[in-house]
Amino acid sequence: MNDPRAAAEPAAAVAVPEAVSALDESGRPGGPGGRRTALGPVALVVAGGLSVQFGAAVAVLLMPRAGAFGVVTLRLAAAALVLLVICRPKLRGHSRADWGTVVAFGIAMGGMNTLFYQAADRIPLGAAVTLEVLGPLVLSVVASRRLVNLVWAVLALGGLVLLSGGGFDRLDPVGAAYALGAGAMWAAYIVFSARTGRRFPQADGLALAMVVAAVLSLPLGIMEAGSKLLVPSTLGLGIAVALLSSVLPYTLELMALRRLPAPTFAVLMSLEPAIAATAGFLILDQALSTTDALAIALVIGASMGAVRSQTRGSRKR
Repeated sequence: MNDPRAAAEPAAAVAVPEAVSALDESGRPGGPGGRRTALGPVALVVAGGLSVQFGAAVAVLLMPRAGAFGVVTLRLAAAALVLLVICRPKLRGHSRADWGTVVAFGIAMGGMNTLFYQAADRIPLGAAVTLEVLGPLVLSVVASRRLVNLVWAVLALGGLVLLSGGGFDRLDPVGAAYALGAGAMWAAYIVFSARTGRRFPQADGLALAMVVAAVLSLPLGIMEAGSKLLVPSTLGLGIAVALLSSVLPYTLELMALRRLPAPTFAVLMSLEPAIAATAGFLILDQALSTTDALAIALVIGASMGAVRSQTRGSRKR
């Protein structure tokens, strides 16, 4: 999912956070046992992806109790509380532009989560994440301004056509539209995440933006679920979703990004549709057809290709 990430540069590729990685002159992990050392942060990123998507699968199980809006409210509110406790962001000393940026970041975050869970309530999880990842992919192609990335865009479009079966009737057109909308909000999230990261220290901006997203989602959650949000079992599952889909992956990714090149991170993030499809199969019994699997593979391949071509272009410059 779609899922909120650390501060990211939009031109870098699909949700590529700004990373400080230990590299030698050849661009490989430095220090003794470089390849072995690199496996640690890679494992952290993969674990973060597994956490996000299995958290999304748990959220789907929670929807009959609290509804899609209620699940979003529980996730964002719980994550906001945890991040506020951990980060303790300073409220003073920020300009009006700083606050404008963090509010926009929170709106993008809230919109992304709300639209994604509406999609996951209507179409299989793997299909929802595949459609959602098209947003960052389009952003990558547009930002790079390189002709070769049109190839990756066409490849992704082919995957989209396969996934829709020539029309979104097979998937539920409303669910597919929500997923595409979530992808557009993810692209906006990446842009404002980068700007917030430059204006606020550490993860302070993320914590404040999460509060904005939680406040915006609260009326929708209350209208749909009401007092059901306070049922202990529902509340417990909501906290579990927040930990699995927000707090834990953020922590793992921040640890990994201290030692992992950003392009490698982006390639690993491109695997999320496959992880989501696996989570949907294991937890929700959402089996994939051969055509669906091929469509997801095409979108993953397009995302990886966009990342690699963007990296080569940056090295040439």
